[in-house]
Amino acid sequence: MRLVWALVLALGASLLVATPAQAAGPAPHYLMTAFTNSSESNMYVYDSSNASNFNLVRANAYRPPSGLIRDPSVLRHSDGYYYVVYTTGWTGNTIGFARSADYTTWTFLRNVTVGLNGSTGSTWAPEWFRDGDGSVHVVFSASTTGTAGQFRPYRITATSGDLSAWTAPVPLGIPANYIDSFLVKVGGTYHNFLKNETTKYIEHATATSLNGPWQFVGTGDWAGWGSGLEGPALVRLPDGRWRIYFDQYAAGRYYFADSGDLASFGAKVELPGLTGTARHFTVLREDVGDSTAVPVGNRSLRSANFPDRHVRHRDNLVRIDPVVTAADRGDATFTIGAGLAHAGCYSFQSVNYPGHYLRHNNMRLVLARDDGTALFRGDATFCGRAGLAGGGTTSFESYNFPGRYLRHYDYALRLDPRAGDATFAGDASFTVTAPLA
Repeated sequence: MRLVWALVLALGASLLVATPAQAAGPAPHYLMTAFTNSSESNMYVYDSSNASNFNLVRANAYRPPSGLIRDPSVLRHSDGYYYVVYTTGWTGNTIGFARSADYTTWTFLRNVTVGLNGSTGSTWAPEWFRDGDGSVHVVFSASTTGTAGQFRPYRITATSGDLSAWTAPVPLGIPANYIDSFLVKVGGTYHNFLKNETTKYIEHATATSLNGPWQFVGTGDWAGWGSGLEGPALVRLPDGRWRIYFDQYAAGRYYFADSGDLASFGAKVELPGLTGTARHFTVLREDVGDSTAVPVGNRSLRSANFPDRHVRHRDNLVRIDPVVTAADRGDATFTIGAGLAHAGCYSFQSVNYPGHYLRHNNMRLVLARDDGTALFRGDATFCGRAGLAGGGTTSFESYNFPGRYLRHYDYALRLDPRAGDATFAGDASFTVTAPLA
């Protein structure tokens, strides 16, 4: 058995396409929001399947009504929306908030006045932190004397479920002249990775309470990354390791490093593709799909709530239609194989037009030739979910737009955010059948 699995891994996705397979479980997806060297008033959105190779989803995805959008930090809240919090200006006492249902189209919500320093101070680098009890916090750095002052980290805590009301700022208990705090919690220990503004090293402090006392366990060049670094941000990888990202701002370079225990990290690795472009970002990991098995090979998809209609392409658009002729049956038959962007999910290749796949384009499902790009692979990958309508059906969640499902509307297939009503459940559920052609 071990030898068989070794051969499967060696042959990769091509073998999985030809052999019946189970879904490999949830597929990780890493969402990143950043400002760039070219603009500190426009937010760019990227995603990745491996936390190192990021692809641009949308440039200029959000521009606030006024001020800057430096240091955008992204959160997926319990209401299903994505939220970013960001630095609004070099000086001032506000932080900005925006919201999105799909992380590509953003709506300004509000600027929140934290009441520390008025117009002469500086309020920088807000970062989300969700504690183990579900409470939501924003940790930011503030100086009462402007950009040259002594920054200290503070936190505010949400007092409303829609993140519109916040407590007064509470000092985190870190000494003066530290900035860019990024917090994670493992077990009963809080870990704070932050920049020492005096030495320009990223240091590491721990505590058993969010309010401290904090003990520095990594100071100076403890990790061997050198100085001139800022904007640390961490994400946990599927194998349990941690990845930290940081900006070598003076050189215009971006790096990451990995750790198994947050106590020691490997050497820094330059971030491919985005080094020299992206600035001070955070990365949000989401797991897309579940362990629902989708039969592979040549198959057809029948609508759950219109069982006389099947998924088919017509003039390169994808619909559910009655299948009458031989040509209809061919257009309604697809080779289901391992996902082009992730082998734990699935892609649908037309049997009539080899090399052409179902993909979303502006949230509409179309049939298009694989152009070899990462964007195409993401758009053409869908993760199996237990059918929302039940009854042995299957639903499909977009790999690169988590939370959006393949569904029909006026018989046309598109991606829509998941809704809780019975109509959506029926529209987004399909029966995988034997091939019609």
